[in-house]
Amino acid sequence: MSVTVKDILAAKREGRRFAMLTAYDYPTARLVAEAEVPVILVGDSVGDNVLGYANTLPVTMDEMLHHARAVARGAPSLLLVGDMPFGAYQRSCEETVMHATAFLKAGMHAVKMEGGGWVAERVAHLTERSIPVMGHLGLTPQSVNAFGGMRVQGKTEESRQRILADAEALQAAGAFAVVLEGIPRDLAATITSTLAIPTIGIGAGPDCDGQVLILHDLLGISPHTRGGMPKFARAYDDIGDRIVAAARAYADDVREGRFPDDAHSYH
Repeated sequence: MSVTVKDILAAKREGRRFAMLTAYDYPTARLVAEAEVPVILVGDSVGDNVLGYANTLPVTMDEMLHHARAVARGAPSLLLVGDMPFGAYQRSCEETVMHATAFLKAGMHAVKMEGGGWVAERVAHLTERSIPVMGHLGLTPQSVNAFGGMRVQGKTEESRQRILADAEALQAAGAFAVVLEGIPRDLAATITSTLAIPTIGIGAGPDCDGQVLILHDLLGISPHTRGGMPKFARAYDDIGDRIVAAARAYADDVREGRFPDDAHSYH
């Protein structure tokens, strides 16, 4: 059976926590589906985890759609969410619809947008046209320049009230879930108890309805995990070290003439 938006809403009502992971290609999407993780985010985090950009800002719609199609082929039965990249929804509601529609044609079942306030108008515009939307509040990476860096949000009473109001506005606009990133645990708990739609935390504590991690952080192969793990992330394996060891062993075998051998040759 396929996972749908209704399943995620039901999980909230029934008090069942759920996981979401990022994926950017066909083989990892297949493995995430095999692990029975119900939701995949094709995140604009592909920028700094796969494409080598310094952050998410340079990622284009063409790049996002390329990765979205690959993920859709690998895990068609999961709930697939395409991340609207910077510049894809800032200019007009009409352009937002065009880009969101492209994600659905690429095999996604929903889109995600960062921000509150003005973004709520875009959310309503999409949901009125039967395009499911996941919101994203708190430390929104596309706002890194406005924030002056990747800084925890919601530390002052004013910012706490703004984030809570934005979460309510996104729900009222029709969002089916909201990612909460980089905010204090108690604020995330307040938002979670206030909203009827699920909250999905990343660096927002354990009280959210769901949690999301970047797959490359989880596996220990991202630039972050190789150079210093963010406080909110956790590496469940050290695949990076094992990849280095395997590649080194292969290179040694080639240099020493041990590979390929007769068993790996045609006759």
